[in-house]
Amino acid sequence: MRSIRPGKRFAVLVLCVALFSGLQAALAAAHIHVMGLPEYSMLIPVVAGALLSLRQTVIVGVLNLAAVSTIYGSLRPDIGFASQIMVVTALAVALGISAAVCRVRVAGEDRLERLMIARDRLSLLSEAGRRVGSSLSVTRTAEELAEVAVPGFADHVTVDIFDWVLRGEDGTAGPQPDDATLRRTARRSRSAALPGTARPGEAVTYPQGSAPALCLMTGEPVRAEVSGTADAACRPLAAMDAGADTAYSALAVPLRARGVTVGAALFTRTGHRVPFDADDVLLAREIGTRAAVYVDNAYRYTRERTTSLELQRSLLPQVAARQPAVTTATRYVAADSRAGVGGDWFDVIPLSGARVALVVGDVVGHGLHASATMGRLRTAVRTLADIDLPPDELLTHLDDLVIRLGTDTDGAQPTDAVGAQPSELAASCLYMIYDPVSRSCTAARAGHPPPALVRPGSPAEYLDIPAGPPLGVGGIPFETVELRIPEGSLLALYTDGLVESPRDGLEEGLERLRKVLSEPMPSLESTCDQVLDLLVDDGSTDDVALVIARTRELDGEQVACWNVPEELAEVAHVRDLASRRLASWGLEELAFTSEVVISELVTNAIRYGVGPVQLRLIRGDTLILEVSDGSNTAPHLRRARVFDEGGRGLFIVAHLAERWGTRQRPDGKTIWAELPLQSGQRPAQRLA
Repeated sequence: MRSIRPGKRFAVLVLCVALFSGLQAALAAAHIHVMGLPEYSMLIPVVAGALLSLRQTVIVGVLNLAAVSTIYGSLRPDIGFASQIMVVTALAVALGISAAVCRVRVAGEDRLERLMIARDRLSLLSEAGRRVGSSLSVTRTAEELAEVAVPGFADHVTVDIFDWVLRGEDGTAGPQPDDATLRRTARRSRSAALPGTARPGEAVTYPQGSAPALCLMTGEPVRAEVSGTADAACRPLAAMDAGADTAYSALAVPLRARGVTVGAALFTRTGHRVPFDADDVLLAREIGTRAAVYVDNAYRYTRERTTSLELQRSLLPQVAARQPAVTTATRYVAADSRAGVGGDWFDVIPLSGARVALVVGDVVGHGLHASATMGRLRTAVRTLADIDLPPDELLTHLDDLVIRLGTDTDGAQPTDAVGAQPSELAASCLYMIYDPVSRSCTAARAGHPPPALVRPGSPAEYLDIPAGPPLGVGGIPFETVELRIPEGSLLALYTDGLVESPRDGLEEGLERLRKVLSEPMPSLESTCDQVLDLLVDDGSTDDVALVIARTRELDGEQVACWNVPEELAEVAHVRDLASRRLASWGLEELAFTSEVVISELVTNAIRYGVGPVQLRLIRGDTLILEVSDGSNTAPHLRRARVFDEGGRGLFIVAHLAERWGTRQRPDGKTIWAELPLQSGQRPAQRLA
């Protein structure tokens, strides 16, 4: 009888009372006496006490007592008064005992049911702590909350998050207005389909006075018993088993963490389940608080990653400058979200004499610290390149800078994005200078992968450049390699994230890159895309910086060079030679300015320098005037006083030229100045 529903049990026992009473009445009318029959009447209240509620047990016992009392009082006059009193008393005692037993049983069942409910709630809470927050994704965290709640806690769940949380931006921390708009992030239901509801990714605005709107306003859970005609914001999210007009229970919980409301979760139950009670509100609040903490963690990580990416991209070159020496294509690919942004960088730096410097580097670690360090190193490289240091000297100065940066933390090690604490600051760098006049390439590297070279009509190869120690080691010199490469050659500079991955080692990655670069491509941009498509995985844990450059040559038609005798009388002759060359180039408008600059530079070289003296003109995007001599003493700009007879030469050159400077050479120095050309006077750009 335990498997029968309580209502049917009550009906069966009442029927038993009636049948048993009828049987006794029939036997009494026939003057038949059955020994022990009254005792069987006492079993009915006992059975009722074991199966029914207290109220139903009392009803069955009273009916049984009334029926037996009537039978033995009216239909059995042959039984003595004392026997009747004994039977009635026994039935009354049986009724009392049954009621007491029923009360104890019901209390025990209630206690057991509460324990089971508490166990289920603790299990649900434990499952939420185990499953929710497994990733640093706001969307995935919301989906995990919905998966945990259905069907153990609710029949339908929706989780809505504010847009500023999903984008990683700053938002409002306090209570939200009635018309707050959120983004449907997750939904789940016991039903197979959810017709007529907002899908994930769609905007959701709660109507004024609805449970979700009230919970966002007050910051507290809101529980409501809702009918089918109630507020649409609290309606079930799918057709209910019991029908659309059946009442059901809704519970809206704000997702708040660290004093910030990041969204709201709406739990609903259909009519076949008990409504939400106060304990359910506490459980939903606890689950919502835990989920909100994970959502807030994901939001903070998203904001930090967005900030890091913006910082890193702002520190990288935004637009590739037009270079007469090379045409370039560049790419930067950030690592996946778990690894965090890294410290990879690249640069294309214009140098004097139409030369160009190609740079790639990598700071060990990830996060804001790596990005900031990368920016400092890139600025240092540009500063050192501006004074025309050769590659080995530049890397030596950069090595000293990294060592100093590593000791500036005062023993406090910076923490990267994934929580690791690097023991020391380290970085790698490849610095390469290409001269389009001599077609010479000078390079040095500090613990960086070698560059690839693709000569016209030949497969790709890696340049044999001594690796050198990583930046930050100190005490070991760097070596420079110089070679001549033909015009139209392809140079590929990259960071180790391109050739190293969990599936392939360094050697395999280098071989794959060599094969890709050996294939002919229509343009540099398509070459970059092909390299990244074939070598970079979607789940890469390291950033990738890539620079691909095609070399050019400035031939004799764009370069003029004269050796100048060390006599001041030769200055005028050199001016005439330069003027005639400018006329052949169609640059007559620059003749006067060029003559003034040439006169000052050549005169200073003859007076204060050491022979031999040489003048070189280069026509590129600008007109470059270079005067070289054998002295290592570099001039400096100073302001002459009113009555000084000298000291105005470089001051005049600085005002007439767009840029000027000094470049040291192994056998002396070169003073150079650049004069701007008009747009119509610039040479036609050859395609890569």
